[in-house]
Amino acid sequence: MAGRTGWSPDGVDVALPSSARVYDYLLGGGHNFAVDRDTGEQLARVLPVRDMVRFNRSYLRRAVLAMVEAGITQFLDLGSGIPTVGNVHEVAQFANPACRVVYVDIEPIAVTHSALLLADNPDATAILADLRKPDAVVDAPESRSLLDFSRPVGLLAVGVLHFLPDFDDPWGVLARYRDLLASGSHLAISHFTSDRMPREMAAGADIFERAAEPITPRTRAQVLSMMDGFEIVAPGLVFTPEWRPEAPEDVPSDPGCANLYAVVGRKP
Repeated sequence: MAGRTGWSPDGVDVALPSSARVYDYLLGGGHNFAVDRDTGEQLARVLPVRDMVRFNRSYLRRAVLAMVEAGITQFLDLGSGIPTVGNVHEVAQFANPACRVVYVDIEPIAVTHSALLLADNPDATAILADLRKPDAVVDAPESRSLLDFSRPVGLLAVGVLHFLPDFDDPWGVLARYRDLLASGSHLAISHFTSDRMPREMAAGADIFERAAEPITPRTRAQVLSMMDGFEIVAPGLVFTPEWRPEAPEDVPSDPGCANLYAVVGRKP
């Protein structure tokens, strides 16, 4: 899969690593190119990235289940990535078959394969859109057809906001989504940080500089400030394996090795 393939839409730059395809590779997926695999291996030499993506994926599942338990039946997944085991609709609809999901991504391969996966699922869809434009995402016909924004929505921004540099103002982006959502809506975030392994994360950021989407790791205070206007739910802002683990053994002796903060909040 080093070059153009039958599953790759026209217009995709197969010579430039993509965060969605690197993530797919690190999770063991098959929709990636040689340049993505090479980038993943470079990252693995400086960071425990396979553990990081595993912890992040597990956190996503637990956050979705917590939202379903809180009564959420509709989800908007920003930066959803390439489909793999444990997608949001699979988790949510297993817990409550009435759940509806809209996936949002800017990566054509992610959206193409999400659409194929969801072809027989009338309660889930994927749209090619820029999460930095909340009004356009919310007003997309696919979003409006599946989601009722007068009722609570589970907004997922898991492993994506660190791809927005400061000049894109992720704080303002999330504030606009908050304003568009009904009371009772929930927001789940996970975000790269340099607080635990500053040198290693700096090396990882240097590798991402050669990819389609460079990263901006942020501090605990910066990530927490993204939840402005939301009531933080227990256990607060923690590292991904610490967010409501299902068993004590699921939390490593050093949870900070995950290098991603996790937090969930509820709009009053």
